[in-house]
Amino acid sequence: MARRLDLGRPGRRRPGRFLAAPLLGVLMAAGQAPLGFWWLALPALAALTWLIADTEAGRSAIALGGLAGVGYFGAAMFWIVNPFFVDPAQDGWMAPFALVGMAGGMALFWVLAATLAALMGADRRSRAIAFAVTLAAADLLRGYIFTGLPWALVGHIWIGTWPAQVAALVGPVGLSLMTTLAAAAPTALGPLRGVIFAWALIGAAGGWGLVRLRAPDPEPTALTVRLIQPNAAQNLKWRGDLAPMFFERLLKHTAAPGKPDLIVWPETSVPFLLNRPGDGLKLVAEAAHGTPVAIGIQRTEGFRAYNSLAILNGDGTVGPVYDKHHLVPFGEYIPLGDLFWRLTGIESYAPSRGYGYSSGPGPEVLNLGRLGQVLPLICYEAVFPQDLRTPTRPDWILQVTDDGWFGTLSGPYQHFAQVRLRAVEQGLPILRAANTGVSAVIDAKGRVLDRLPLETEGQIDATIPGALPATIYSRTGDWPVLVLLILLAAGLIRRRLLHDH
Repeated sequence: MARRLDLGRPGRRRPGRFLAAPLLGVLMAAGQAPLGFWWLALPALAALTWLIADTEAGRSAIALGGLAGVGYFGAAMFWIVNPFFVDPAQDGWMAPFALVGMAGGMALFWVLAATLAALMGADRRSRAIAFAVTLAAADLLRGYIFTGLPWALVGHIWIGTWPAQVAALVGPVGLSLMTTLAAAAPTALGPLRGVIFAWALIGAAGGWGLVRLRAPDPEPTALTVRLIQPNAAQNLKWRGDLAPMFFERLLKHTAAPGKPDLIVWPETSVPFLLNRPGDGLKLVAEAAHGTPVAIGIQRTEGFRAYNSLAILNGDGTVGPVYDKHHLVPFGEYIPLGDLFWRLTGIESYAPSRGYGYSSGPGPEVLNLGRLGQVLPLICYEAVFPQDLRTPTRPDWILQVTDDGWFGTLSGPYQHFAQVRLRAVEQGLPILRAANTGVSAVIDAKGRVLDRLPLETEGQIDATIPGALPATIYSRTGDWPVLVLLILLAAGLIRRRLLHDH
């Protein structure tokens, strides 16, 4: 038995497996938006699980997990290069390093999953189950560690399908665990019984989802919102000669016929600061003709800068202000920048000295009077389901974002897909204003009622959909799935110990 625990032994040489692993990872990535080929991703995960479970030598199993992870994250998150091409002359050279670093760094979670599966599994069948458990646990870990990046979770392949409704019960990691267990079944139970079990599990989830989707919808509110999408390309947005043109677009759509109850401008949509607006806020109020406007805007306070959402009241005064709290590491701030300044005296990475954004105090539900209790999310914050669990349950969720950073191929669609999943998890409608798209109205079951496609200028005037009662996941978060993962891992470890003795 000791041989199986020796992670330093390579085992039998099967080079074909090491070529197949990254290819399987790429095929798994096809399940992510915009393709959504779950029917391709699930068999690819089943094949990868078999490869890892059939490899007794720990070092080989770890290598397979790492190679598959590189293929998966390289294909699913290749959009990470796009921010470096906003100014290609200055930053383009960094794009390959960013992609390699992202794919390799995220693949380490799969390396950890494969390592633990090799240690916990007493035989091929238990190694398959162990990899299912540890891969789902890796998805959970990715959502929290090092500020978190729960992007391209295994369970995201179901977004937009009937099984995705199960997220209202168990959240995104619960979807991942359902998926990994279904993929492990043919190896753990045998081909025939395993396939039957997998289809029964996915079918049960889909059946429950279909029942939920066909259940009566909540009554829509009597409130209307106008979402404005100016389509300001990221490489043009802040050019001195073009910024006034994009501002005029926003004013034009704000002043368009109709009388909504709220007008929404996307993230960082204006070329001035909240605390130094000049005539900017006056022009917005005049165009709105007494309608409140939610504006994605930057502000400063001393040396600190904030990425904010401000409510401009109908009379032109500034109402509630929300500061983004879950910032993008290395994109919006440098981690430990303030500490580095205190230790070295070098200010150039310190948010407290004006380099990058400072984070706000945390999630906050805004009381907007007749518009209800509203949970604001700014861009990246929408990918963290834990940030939507607030002491006060909101009536609806408002997201403002600038997805122009993500390009036009996959990044914006993956971000949008995750927003849809947040609606399912919380049972709340989400209204989304994006600078370059996708702006949308999403109901409490994650269905898209209206949208503006990428790279399109326009507006959506829509009634705010109704909210469902609080879901189980909105009350419990990831705790039940964490407990289940611990229990499954404990059972596998016990089986391993009994097997070895």
